[in-house]
This record gives sequence, structure tokens and C-alpha cells, in this order.
Amino acid sequence: MGPDAPPLPEIAPEDFFRADVRLGEIIAADPFPEARKPAWKLTIDFGPGVGVKKSSAQITEHYAREALPGRRVLAVVNFPPRQIGPVRSEVLVLGVHDAQGRVCLLGADGDAPLGARVS
Repeated sequence: MGPDAPPLPEIAPEDFFRADVRLGEIIAADPFPEARKPAWKLTIDFGPGVGVKKSSAQITEHYAREALPGRRVLAVVNFPPRQIGPVRSEVLVLGVHDAQGRVCLLGADGDAPLGARVS
């Protein structure tokens, strides 16, 4: 953050931890031709306790559909479901934008179990 950037609003740690961010593994990626912007329909396994959830993600510029199964991702699992066209999105998959504004997925290194919570 540069010296001319506006100050960021402060939150308390308990505010951050209200978002339940978990590690999951993409088990399927399907075309989503109805989306306004190019996207994949994702099926993600978060392990016991959370289970398998669905989402959509505008990640087609960086990720081929065939390369997504097996990829470990972080997602917010306690937002209310949202209807995105014909897809009921149950989790919010997390990413960051690159210099061109394309989404890069967030994941975790190591062998943390599926469903591990961000801490």
C-alpha cells in the first residue's frame, strides 16, 4: 500500500474468523455456457464435516477445465448459497487478480487434510 492509498478499515480478529475458509479439492469442472462471463462449474470436496459443494468461478483464462480436478483450493463455506443462472453456488472459491485482472486461485501447500480451516 503506497503513501497516497486510503487507510484500510480495521476489523477485529473475531470478524475475520466469522468467515469459515476451508481447504477443498476440485473433483469436477464442467462448462458453464450460460454464464455472462466465461466460467467453470466446480464440484469441490471439503472432506468430512463439510462434504461436497458446488460453485462457479471465472477462471477460464488461467485454468483449462481438464487441469482443475485434483487442484486444492480455499473457499468460504459459510456464506448463504447464491443462484448464479442455473447454478446454485454453495461456496465462494477464493483467488487474487493478476496484473491483467484475471483470477488466480488460492490454495495451500503441504498435506493438510480436506476441510482444514484457515487459521
